[in-house]
Amino acid sequence: MTESKSPEAAAQERADVLRERLKERIYASLTLLAVLVSLAQSRHPGPTAAAVSVAVTALGLWLATLVADLQARPVAHGRMPRLPEIRHTVFTSSPLLTSAVGPLLLIGLSAAGVLELTTALWVSVGSEVAALAFWGFTGGRRVGAGPLGALVTAALNAVIGVGVVAVKLAAGH
Repeated sequence: MTESKSPEAAAQERADVLRERLKERIYASLTLLAVLVSLAQSRHPGPTAAAVSVAVTALGLWLATLVADLQARPVAHGRMPRLPEIRHTVFTSSPLLTSAVGPLLLIGLSAAGVLELTTALWVSVGSEVAALAFWGFTGGRRVGAGPLGALVTAALNAVIGVGVVAVKLAAGH
């Protein structure tokens, strides 16, 4: 016999999964910002090298998350993870992979000659900062902060993203 969950427990479970997925997406955005700025500042990569860098970064983050989670579970629970737990980890960490879609599409447009690679990379940087601001705004609205409070949260998230960009620009690579 399966145990049925209360509506409150089911809602909490959905909220927890959303939280985990969004957390991974934000981590990926911050990491990709550093990679995208480095690529945009470099005079050497072509679209293929840039696409490989972005894809390998996203894939590396995802694999590192999987390995860390699968190693942490036995330590915390004294047993190997079960298939539902592995599926949960794969699902909640998938935004680490999907975060590369926008930059890869823009790099693909560059490869097709629609725009310059540097432009594609800087548009990707702007898109990632905008995504951070969007999630801040959405979170502010969800907690009832009102439009001004949500804008402040969005601005704070954008400042974090711009901070990553500034550090990479100051480092010159």
